[in-house]
Amino acid sequence: MVFEAGARQLLTQDAASHFMSTLHAGCDPMDLITLRDIDLGFGGDPLLEKLSLRVVGGERVCLLGRNGSGKTSLLRVLMGDLQADGGEIIRQPAIRIAGLPQSVPPGISGSTHSVVSAGLGELGALIEEHLRLSNSAGEGNNLEALEAVHQRIDAAGAWDVEQRIERTLTHLALDGQAPFEDLSGGLQRRVLLARALVSEPQLLLLDEPTNHLDVEAIEWLEGLIASWRGGVLFTTHDRRLLERVATRIVELENGRATSWPGDYANYLRRREERQAAESKERERFEKKLAKEEAWIRQGIKARRTRNEGRVRKLMEMRDARARRRKSVGRATFTTQSAQASGKRVFEARGVSFGFDDNLLIEGLDTFIARGDRIGIIGPNGSGKTSLLRLLVGELQPGSGEILTGAGVRIAYFDQHRARLDESASVADSVSDGAEHVGVDGGSRHVISYLQDFLFTPERARSPVNVLSGGERARLLLARLFAKPSNVLIMDEPTNDLDVETLELLEERLTDYPGSLLLVSHDRAFLDNVVTSTLVLEGHGRVGEYVGGYSDWLRQRATRAEPGDSADRPARDKREKSSTATSRLSYKQKRELESLPERIESLEAELAALQAELADPALYKKGESAIAAPRESLSRVQSELAAGYERWSELEALAPKD
Repeated sequence: MVFEAGARQLLTQDAASHFMSTLHAGCDPMDLITLRDIDLGFGGDPLLEKLSLRVVGGERVCLLGRNGSGKTSLLRVLMGDLQADGGEIIRQPAIRIAGLPQSVPPGISGSTHSVVSAGLGELGALIEEHLRLSNSAGEGNNLEALEAVHQRIDAAGAWDVEQRIERTLTHLALDGQAPFEDLSGGLQRRVLLARALVSEPQLLLLDEPTNHLDVEAIEWLEGLIASWRGGVLFTTHDRRLLERVATRIVELENGRATSWPGDYANYLRRREERQAAESKERERFEKKLAKEEAWIRQGIKARRTRNEGRVRKLMEMRDARARRRKSVGRATFTTQSAQASGKRVFEARGVSFGFDDNLLIEGLDTFIARGDRIGIIGPNGSGKTSLLRLLVGELQPGSGEILTGAGVRIAYFDQHRARLDESASVADSVSDGAEHVGVDGGSRHVISYLQDFLFTPERARSPVNVLSGGERARLLLARLFAKPSNVLIMDEPTNDLDVETLELLEERLTDYPGSLLLVSHDRAFLDNVVTSTLVLEGHGRVGEYVGGYSDWLRQRATRAEPGDSADRPARDKREKSSTATSRLSYKQKRELESLPERIESLEAELAALQAELADPALYKKGESAIAAPRESLSRVQSELAAGYERWSELEALAPKD
């Protein structure tokens, strides 16, 4: 399983489970944190109002709610990054809480190792200082400072901390020396996950953890969350992840939290039952209120015969109606179609493309016809966005040619939101400054049109730079669907959308009569929308498969391709072995049995070498004395990583109970 193009191999889900069992000692099923009557607001209506919630060790709770319902704010309150306006928070004594934010915070810099170490607070800073001084002590500098740090680590009994950091980096396939600011968004998110895990928290808070991760990384993360032994509270728009790992659903609506025990399917069923009951209750209330209003309007006759208690009850009903907070509307957008294109939409003939020495696409031949609905799948950095830009002419192939058919009218959704003018208003971003937009052959005022996308008139006049991630996604959809098209090109449209809006988008794309090219890491979304897939498989290969993501998995497991022999890359062999049904040979079984002992031996050797290099006396002997243990350390780290990788491969082949 490859996390990202060029990255080392991540553990399989079974290995992730083993990793969690070694990283985290477990958590008793007791209350980890309890919220009572929490209030939070930023002006206007309260965001959270008298909200109560408890999280118990061992459960995996998913927070659901529409964009703007307060999910991220609630997680920030739990982390202690945001102060509630009122209420009480009860934490288990000495509880360790760590989290993964929805987006990468600005200002993080330094090596990957230092960013991960920061998750350990003062101990992490001490380890970083020791490493810095150790690397410079060979020239005879800072020996006194190194010895002082050495003594502080001894006093804290923290020499195992460095091993924990290295173990976490190894298991998440991260290069500790890589500068954080040079990493892709997906790798940066993985580093922040490592920073959260290294503290061995009893409560793990994850805000949209699948954002900017590729499909295989999401599946790995799924295994990690499922095997986490503490409590997990997370938000996600990925329905497949939600279905597979959540043990309880907490829905945020109108500032309150409603808990739904059980999995996502149970939540959907019980929510539908509740909505039906609430609808009947609202209908009964409105009928009764209308009857009482008619009675009080009888004028003089009513005043002569009115019952004071009845009048008082009417006033209470009016107040109840006034206090009832208006629910956030449901997005109701529709797509607009232009005249159909010709039969050929795009055709690639012998197309190759890459950057420097990184070949992304080689010899691609494909024909995209009118009405095709194509998903594009591949690891981060494999060239999915580049393929889209090649097709629309924003990039030119290194060799080969791309032909565009007659009458093609393209609407493009950009995953980086780069096509938004930050200084323009929301309304002007959709209408290019006009007051009206054309919709279904007619004309609508842009403010009215934006209400279909859940923008209030006030928000529609706001500048783009104040919008949240979810609002930006909806704005791009509003602009996309305001223009007639016969080809939709969508690059990661599901990021930041709430589940309800995501499902509506899914419906609209299914009904769209034109052609669709879709890059997405949302497995359920791909399965429900596309009819075929282009898969960037590495080394320039682009495979074509019928159906969506699940169909591709089935075909990949059984499809025999040229080059599956010794010359086929190791990654493809791992993929093939992970889906194969063959059992272990006798030799492989013996190897698998011996690997844990081998890994333990390497870990002990690694710990001894790290202790040797941590001894200030070593650096008094000169550079020649330091070179040998440093070389041994590098060798052992490589052998340990290879041992984990081999163990993962053989575990995938072993028969399951």
